[in-house]
Amino acid sequence: MKETLKPGYRHTFTFTVTGEQTVPALLPQSPIFSKMPRVLATGYYVGLIEWACMEALEPFLEEGEGSVGTMINVTHTSPTLPGMKVTIEVTCASVEGRRTLWEVEAKDEKDSIGRGNHERFTVRWDRFEKGLEEKATV
Repeated sequence: MKETLKPGYRHTFTFTVTGEQTVPALLPQSPIFSKMPRVLATGYYVGLIEWACMEALEPFLEEGEGSVGTMINVTHTSPTLPGMKVTIEVTCASVEGRRTLWEVEAKDEKDSIGRGNHERFTVRWDRFEKGLEEKATV
């Protein structure tokens, strides 16, 4: 990872929620999920946070690097309907070697929908893939 990433760096990510990101679509095999309201599922909300942080980190990665999420601690305090835009503001809180910590704030067009922290580790994909191959042989 390039040393130019510093705490305080901000990135804004915007996404329009569709029916595929609602609670019933998260686990359609579950009759309980299928009965839930068609609002942004927390599982997809977490995915959007990861996407926002990956996008923020991408300009600072070297060739062959990527990042993996290792911790998420966020609230999800307000429902978002399909068709609404979600805007996620991420701010780099710290950089410790390959570890980055991001402060996250998410809003839809009407309300704040949550906030918290997300941690990512930068990895070399070739080493990561080698570890996956070793794990698959167990």
